[in-house]
Amino acid sequence: MSGRFSIGRREMLALGAAAPLALGVSSVLRAAEPDLSDLHDITTAAVPIGPAERRSRIARAQALMKANGIGSVLVEAGSSLAYFTGIRWWRSERLTAAIIPVEGEVMIVTPFFEEPSVRESLGIAADVRVWQEDEDPLKLIAGYLKERGLAGKPVGIEETVRYFAVDGLRHALPDATIVSANPVVRAARMRKTPAEIALMQLATDVTIAAYRWTYDRVEKGMTSGEISALMSAATRKLGGEVEFSMVLLNEASAYPHGSKQPQKVIDGGVVLMDCGCTVHGYQSDVSRTWVHGAPSTAQRTVWDQVHRGQHVAITAARLGAPAGSIDDAVRGYYEALGYGPRYKLPGLSHRTGHGIGMDGHEPVNLVHGENEPLDVGMCFSDEPGIYLPGKFGVRLEDCFHMTEAGPKFFSEPPQSIDAPMG
Repeated sequence: MSGRFSIGRREMLALGAAAPLALGVSSVLRAAEPDLSDLHDITTAAVPIGPAERRSRIARAQALMKANGIGSVLVEAGSSLAYFTGIRWWRSERLTAAIIPVEGEVMIVTPFFEEPSVRESLGIAADVRVWQEDEDPLKLIAGYLKERGLAGKPVGIEETVRYFAVDGLRHALPDATIVSANPVVRAARMRKTPAEIALMQLATDVTIAAYRWTYDRVEKGMTSGEISALMSAATRKLGGEVEFSMVLLNEASAYPHGSKQPQKVIDGGVVLMDCGCTVHGYQSDVSRTWVHGAPSTAQRTVWDQVHRGQHVAITAARLGAPAGSIDDAVRGYYEALGYGPRYKLPGLSHRTGHGIGMDGHEPVNLVHGENEPLDVGMCFSDEPGIYLPGKFGVRLEDCFHMTEAGPKFFSEPPQSIDAPMG
């Protein structure tokens, strides 16, 4: 995909290391090695999650399992496996997973030839059991549950575990009761600890610093790919691991995840950036919108309305309030301005926000109908954009976390279209 095309967030994530090719060789070559001498790594004091924190997570999960009558929880490779065990592994047809028992040590199952690599990131004491290429790992898990006396108790399945693993466990343990592990895994991961909050704050600090550096270097005629390359280079120099760097120009800004139509920076055109990084596995997600040159009356009006929408959302974010009530408050304000109704355009066509932590999008969402009450440690994005198809869009996004005193932003929203970086 050429650097002259705006790339959606999902495409950017899927491209991963191949993104430079997809953004266009010529664009990347021109922006691949900017002068970064005025930037330095601001994450050197970051404290990664350690064994004591992971043990406390497992203890919390086991308490939730007891409270919900669950005997064990199956967690496959992915962010939840890293959350509980430290193991950072990819998913393939060869199963690497953990079984968290309601009492005692976690069991890890992985292919025999992968064991040394899996152990490199294992951050807790665990019972590691291996399977050979001609063996069934689900039978290994079933045998462990029988051995521990847990075969007769409900087995909780983490919500992203793939079907083949669940189906294989049913065949290996036909009398088992399979249930959702959401009351355990979701409940634990939704409420971030101070150590997690600190890493998310650092990730946000990196993104904000990269934005400020990039903003000063955006010029007329630049493509989205060239701007994205600048932002990514700054993010890496500041100590973050780039997750996504989406740049939407002009009319493309009216479509939340972009357009394939050619776009370049023009005088009076909208520049919308949505970028994030990770620090020791924890993410940031920040959006900024401005106009290159002098904004029109319409652009200024919509920017101010979105800025007010962010304020409406954060004001509605009270401890104990249903998560969906924040979306309702914003939508009510926008409808009073003549947008919508609901998710119709022009207006706000997506939810007001999403959960965030180790994943860019985590449960729960700030969306109509979500009844989960806001609690201390929960983290969300606040991004009530307004989109005018065929014209332009504005999105301002800052994440916040819930404290005993109410919501607290990781990054302060800018106050004016004339000073979009604050």
